[in-house]
Amino acid sequence: MRHLCLSFILFHFVTAIFAQQNNDAVFFTQKAHIDQFHTIDDLEELKKGELIELYADRVTEILTVLPLLSLSYEPGVRLSDVGIKEDSHHLKILKKAKDSQQENIEKTHETVEELIPYADTDQIVWTILYFEEVIKKMRMGVKGNF
Repeated sequence: MRHLCLSFILFHFVTAIFAQQNNDAVFFTQKAHIDQFHTIDDLEELKKGELIELYADRVTEILTVLPLLSLSYEPGVRLSDVGIKEDSHHLKILKKAKDSQQENIEKTHETVEELIPYADTDQIVWTILYFEEVIKKMRMGVKGNF
């Protein structure tokens, strides 16, 4: 019984390590992508707080994808998928970029939460629509197709 428990714990530990290593080489995940685009009518029905959440989500995708757009616009793409060696040097650079990016997103969200509520609701709606157009264009990629 003791060996079984020990084996079980070791298995989960090893699985967690390999899962982390797999994600280390990924530029960004699906989590960074928004899952819905809106019309002006959709947005005009929402309360300001809901609009601000949408606003922040769109900013997150833009800040996550835009710096790496020439490498990939699709979630789950790895360094090796675009011909970059997944060695310690490149993994370290990508980790630093992700850490810096996460800090930037957190600071930007603080700014959005504190200042955007003062914006006119119509301006927030139009900005969300603009962000969504930018995201659509980013997702089309370099060759202009989804």
